[in-house]
Amino acid sequence: MTSSTRRAPLAAADLLRPTGPVDAPDAEDAWAAPRGFDLRSTLGVLQRGTHDPCTRVGADRAWLCFATGDGPATLLATRGPAADAATVDPPSAGPVVRLRAWGPGAASAVASAPGMLGAGDDWSEFDAGPQARLPRWISEARRRNPGIRLPSTGRVFDALVPVILEQKVTTIEARHAWRYLAARFGEPAPGPAPARMSIAPGPHRLRHIGGWDWHAARVDDSRRRTVLRAAEAASGINRLGTLALEEDPGRKLQSVPGIGPWTAAETLQRTHGHPDAVSVGDFHLAAYIGHALTGRATDDAGMLELLAPYAGHRQRVVRLVGLTGFRKPSFGPRLAPLDHRGR
Repeated sequence: MTSSTRRAPLAAADLLRPTGPVDAPDAEDAWAAPRGFDLRSTLGVLQRGTHDPCTRVGADRAWLCFATGDGPATLLATRGPAADAATVDPPSAGPVVRLRAWGPGAASAVASAPGMLGAGDDWSEFDAGPQARLPRWISEARRRNPGIRLPSTGRVFDALVPVILEQKVTTIEARHAWRYLAARFGEPAPGPAPARMSIAPGPHRLRHIGGWDWHAARVDDSRRRTVLRAAEAASGINRLGTLALEEDPGRKLQSVPGIGPWTAAETLQRTHGHPDAVSVGDFHLAAYIGHALTGRATDDAGMLELLAPYAGHRQRVVRLVGLTGFRKPSFGPRLAPLDHRGR
């Protein structure tokens, strides 16, 4: 794809606008969400940038396009008004999320949706203990965001590929790579998904992408090789989605060369709703948490020491710090990504 054939980005109003009627799904259901459930803060971690081809999340609706064991599916999750709570049996104390899906995998997508929405995530132990030890301004973020959940997609390979693309590059470069590969080599999303949404390329398709397209996606040889190794081991990687956290799926995931603690943690935060997974090795996180909790930067060892009082819930603390809107001081010039396509 040359610069002359690039498509203009979609307008913000079109990102969540369906391309057809949404009243004739292939499968549908409703999930009684907990009180105050927040769709955006729960599913936002699954979206790679505003123009993610596979996931679009808004305040009251989310589109998720993915492959299931039965085929591709487009899932629309819509957070209904509080009045809808009386329409489910038993009546819900929180909002009702309407689930509609299209495509061969529609029934599987609807069945997996409550896990993606954090139905299995439980904050009660954190709220009863570790939260009280947080600085008041961070604890206040929990009070203001009672509806945040940690999602569990169970789709390990799907979550792993974009995380690999994020290894040791800027966010801009990683999101370009994901958009390029998903849009060029994925398949169109079924049903009325918004424009330019697609099903991400699966293991077989990724293994047959030519060298020039990896170059055009700005994916270096190290990340490309890691993606291809993961694609070769995809069936075993996907079986990790059925493992409980006590069975240490993160350690097993790291048996694939090129996948280390950072990649495993970032993946399990999305696939298992891992409440304690800390992204050790992240370029920014240690300094960010250090500034938030002490007012000064620290390294990974210092970050882990600061988070030790919240063991078992360290990812929850990281998410809450992010919800405060805190920004650490920035120094030095911003790194500009290199475009090698014309070289």
